Amino acid sequence: MSADLKAAQRQLRDIIRALEAIGFRLAGVEAALPPSPAETDRLQDVGTGETDLVTQLRSVIQCVLKDSLQPLIGDLREVTGLAAAEPEEGEG
Repeated sequence: MSADLKAAQRQLRDIIRALEAIGFRLAGVEAALPPSPAETDRLQDVGTGETDLVTQLRSVIQCVLKDSLQPLIGDLREVTGLAAAEPEEGEG
């Protein structure tokens, strides 16, 4: 494996750790949000069309984690794992 490829893998591992830290921070923000009015008042009409800020924040954080950040981390892990499994230069 070339020195450039090894350096790229190290950088990607650092990026993965940073992205995981961001994911934990986002999950922490979500967990720290107070309950929304819809969660505390079961009789409240949820279908009014207007969403409160807490619900919007929670929804956006959940979507970013599930639809963007987690797949990104998974893809980077997969590609770094595949690159690590490739034969050394001159082998195979």
